[in-house]
Amino acid sequence: MLNALEVFTTVVVGVMVGVEFSVAFVVNPILDGLPDDCGQRGRAHGGRMLGAVMPVWYITSLVLVAVWAAAGWHHPGTGLVVTAGALLILSVIMSILLLVPINNRGKTWTPDNRPDDWKQQMNRWDRYHYVRVAVIIAAFALLAAALT
Repeated sequence: MLNALEVFTTVVVGVMVGVEFSVAFVVNPILDGLPDDCGQRGRAHGGRMLGAVMPVWYITSLVLVAVWAAAGWHHPGTGLVVTAGALLILSVIMSILLLVPINNRGKTWTPDNRPDDWKQQMNRWDRYHYVRVAVIIAAFALLAAALT
C-alpha cells in the first residue's frame, strides 16, 4: 500500500509541476506575444481558471506528501520526503504572500480598468513564479529520488 501512495503522490506532484512549468515557459510567453489586449485578457482568464484549481492541487500534494512521510517514517528516503514537504510548504507560502495578491488583481483586469503598470505587475508575477517552479521541481525530484 505504501508503494501505491508513493507512486500516486509522485504523479500528482509531477503533473502539478508540469502545469506550472508550462504556464511559466509556454503559456505566458505565448500570451505575451499576442497582439493588442489579447495577452492581458488571456492572463486574466488563466488567473481565474488556474486560481481556482491550483490551491486545491497544492494543498492535496502537500497532504499526500505528509501522509507518505508519516506512513513511511521508518523507511529509507523519508528524509527526502520530509524535505520535499518543506519545499511544498515554502511554495504555498510564496504563493499566498507573493503570487496570489498579484493574481487576484490581474484576474479582474480588462482593457478598460487595468492599471498603467499592469505589465510590470505581470513581470513581477512571472519572476516569482519562476522561483516557485524551481522550488516545486526540487520537491518533485526529491520525491522521485525517495521512491523505494
